[in-house]
Amino acid sequence: MPGGGGAPATPRPAWFEEVRRFVRFVAAELKPRRPLATPFNLISIPVMAVGVVLIVIRFARGLESVTNLTQESPWGFWIGFDVVTGVAFAGGAYLVTFAVYVMKAERYRPIVRATVLNGFLAYVFYAGALLLDLGRPWRIVNPIIGNSFGYNSILFLVAWHFMLYMIAEFIEFSPVVAEWLGWRRAQHILRKLTLVTVIFGVTLSTLHQSGLGALFLLAKSKIHPLWYSEFLPVLFLVSSVFAGLSMVIFEGTISPRVFRDRVNRAHNATFDEIVVGLARGAAVTLFLYLFFKALVFVHGKHWVYLGDAWGWWYLLEVVAFVLVPCLMFARGVRLRELSLIRAAAVVTLAGIALNRLNVSVIAFNWRSANPYVPSWMELVITAAVIFAEIWVFRWVVTRMPVLHSTPFRLVDKDRQAA
Repeated sequence: MPGGGGAPATPRPAWFEEVRRFVRFVAAELKPRRPLATPFNLISIPVMAVGVVLIVIRFARGLESVTNLTQESPWGFWIGFDVVTGVAFAGGAYLVTFAVYVMKAERYRPIVRATVLNGFLAYVFYAGALLLDLGRPWRIVNPIIGNSFGYNSILFLVAWHFMLYMIAEFIEFSPVVAEWLGWRRAQHILRKLTLVTVIFGVTLSTLHQSGLGALFLLAKSKIHPLWYSEFLPVLFLVSSVFAGLSMVIFEGTISPRVFRDRVNRAHNATFDEIVVGLARGAAVTLFLYLFFKALVFVHGKHWVYLGDAWGWWYLLEVVAFVLVPCLMFARGVRLRELSLIRAAAVVTLAGIALNRLNVSVIAFNWRSANPYVPSWMELVITAAVIFAEIWVFRWVVTRMPVLHSTPFRLVDKDRQAA
């Protein structure tokens, strides 16, 4: 060739360069950004490692190898806490998105992304944990693919609501992912879908929150009369409201401390007002829940059941974990005492867990001579699932614009330049 030069290099397609850039970006984002030797990591990593081993044993040898479930008590701690309680804790997502996107309550916008992320991960991990409790987990797709559709089954209804709501929450959070990746056109399109998706998601969430309560209407002969009521769907729906609001307060109190370098200054300035507003909603719904509980108690003449240990256990739940936090929230809002509001949120979350476990586990089969008690392996697997969710939440928050409106890769560059 003239000049002895080689053939000119063929330019690579634009799509190839884009894929290459994307792979490099993701590889860089996978690198740890915080020290690994932290107290949380030193506790969570061994628990998750043991949990993985136990999960392998469970699928290899069956439920009886790691649980105390029996034919008499086929539902245990995984259903009672991971699913029935976890879904209530995730209720904040549909409440905050409804307030921001439908009611235009803009003061709650700083927390909407973190709340949606928390709700989405809760559904993914807790619905995923449902696989652990199924004797034949490969059949979990049956309600979706149409194999033996159970049109008359409440579980069929709940399964479809779960799946559709997880998709809705993913769409609600997807503009954050697009912003993180720098896909402006995709972000613009996805934002246009937000309002429709929120309305769809709120409808689904209210249906399956009450649907979980309707599930236990079929077990009237098994649940203690103090916890059984025809109003269980209503009680489950109302309790998901103050449970979700309390979880938002709890998570919003911890996140600014753990991720202080990622929190927008406007978030810090307005969060106190946000907490007071959430606490006001929690106080009102707790009072409404207490009113319904009193109505059911009087209408059913349940005072005849208060003379034994079950009666005292019921009173402990209602007084200590419903009435007391209701008064704490009300006083905290009136005096604007944030520490009292946060304490009330913790007590409320404990009360929700107690109530859901009472309905689904403790007061279920209450006449049984051999009551169900979860094994230590069930508790470890649940702890491993919770720790895994926190790890994913932490990874997302430290990389994506969840607590900040600007992609952190740009924020970091600005800080380095400064």
